[in-house]
Amino acid sequence: MKIYKLLLASMFFMLLSVNLFAQDKEEMTKEEWQNEINRLTERKVSLTSELNTLKAEVANLKKMRDGLKAYDDCMNELYAMVGATKADVDNFRKQLAALTSKIDAQQAPKADRQAELDAMKKNKISALPEFFDKVHNQLQRKLDAWIVAPPEINYTVVKGDNLWNIAKKKEHYANPFAWPIIYKANRDQIKNPDLIFPKQNFKIPNLTEEEKAKYDKIRRNYKPAPPTQTQKPATPAK
Repeated sequence: MKIYKLLLASMFFMLLSVNLFAQDKEEMTKEEWQNEINRLTERKVSLTSELNTLKAEVANLKKMRDGLKAYDDCMNELYAMVGATKADVDNFRKQLAALTSKIDAQQAPKADRQAELDAMKKNKISALPEFFDKVHNQLQRKLDAWIVAPPEINYTVVKGDNLWNIAKKKEHYANPFAWPIIYKANRDQIKNPDLIFPKQNFKIPNLTEEEKAKYDKIRRNYKPAPPTQTQKPATPAK
């Protein structure tokens, strides 16, 4: 439509030019006047042709627009191709959002998340362009990159160790206040939490979310006690 308006403007200025030339014709020779009239006439014919072409194109575009189906009708036809309704697709979208949140948060167990994703892959709705890449590619890559930590690891005590420092290690809890977890998991070897010995092999279980929150809170609220009080099992392994 902008081009259409520009052509009309061009024709207007062309006619205006004719008038201006008419006013100044006394200053032009007859030959110059005729040449200018011929040039403007040719220009008018060219612009008229372009204008008619644009009008035809506009008419064709309107015809195409009138023949297009409504967006909702197109989407319903697309849903029908996978045997679903709009309500089915909306529900699938919500399930996918929930599963995405679980995978992003690595909400264990991983096997359950994989089972949920496999079920969504089998759903024909996953073939729709809106969902295909995320269901069949993106989320699977995230699951493949999800490394599941073992339920517990083993640690061999060395000279100078104590439960406090073992729990403090970054590869364990990175929180010395969580030492009771190690003590409870190895009561068969540890009779006194202040007495551990080199070459003892301890199980270091993973913290549950509840335990992690508990010992993180204890660490945040910790205030050093007077030197006369014992705050930790600090006797090093001999």
